[in-house]
Amino acid sequence: MSFLIDSFQSALMLIWALDPELLKIISVSLKVSSSSTLIASLIGIPLGLSIALNEFRGKRLLITILNTLLALPTVVIGLFVYSFITRKGIFGSLDLLYTQKAIIIGQVLLIIPIVTTFAISAVSRIDDRYRKTALTLGADAIRTSYIIVREARFGIVASIIVAFGRVIAEVGVSMMLGGNVKGYTRTMTTAMALEYDKGEFVLGVALGIVLLFLSFLVNVFFNYFQGRTRV
Repeated sequence: MSFLIDSFQSALMLIWALDPELLKIISVSLKVSSSSTLIASLIGIPLGLSIALNEFRGKRLLITILNTLLALPTVVIGLFVYSFITRKGIFGSLDLLYTQKAIIIGQVLLIIPIVTTFAISAVSRIDDRYRKTALTLGADAIRTSYIIVREARFGIVASIIVAFGRVIAEVGVSMMLGGNVKGYTRTMTTAMALEYDKGEFVLGVALGIVLLFLSFLVNVFFNYFQGRTRV
């Protein structure tokens, strides 16, 4: 018990001192997670909107596939992307392996199904009369889509928050595609795994505290937004 208390106290001191290595790891994590969430949102939200508002052959099958991909292990994504960007892969000449770009690519593939599925769910709950009324009043497709997105904004923001939470805490993609390179591709989760393997827990505990704090902030924002949308 004393070991845990000592590690926790040392971790708090490390955070308080703004340790450069700690800050660099946090910076890398936030950079790749924010970038992948933004890209996935720009792809997944319009895709979810399109799927929800249009009827086409195979729609139920497509939604089923997206729901299945929600449980896809991160190591599967890592292995899939690795096979393409390794030196012997199709995109090996781009030298993407063990870079932040590789992590972002893997994370985008990981959370696109999350953003898309949540967007479909959010838009599907909107009364179809909103769309019909907008079209009747002469709104074009873009304006109509904007109105629907505005009405479904809570669910869409929820999809973005859930997606960010998924990538900020994942380890498989970051480890396999980033290589855990110090000062460049080492994220909070991969650093925590490394510290555990080394038997040095102070930095790992400090990163765990920061990760929990970030999760808390995300949930605070989510609850705040939820309250605003219900006013």
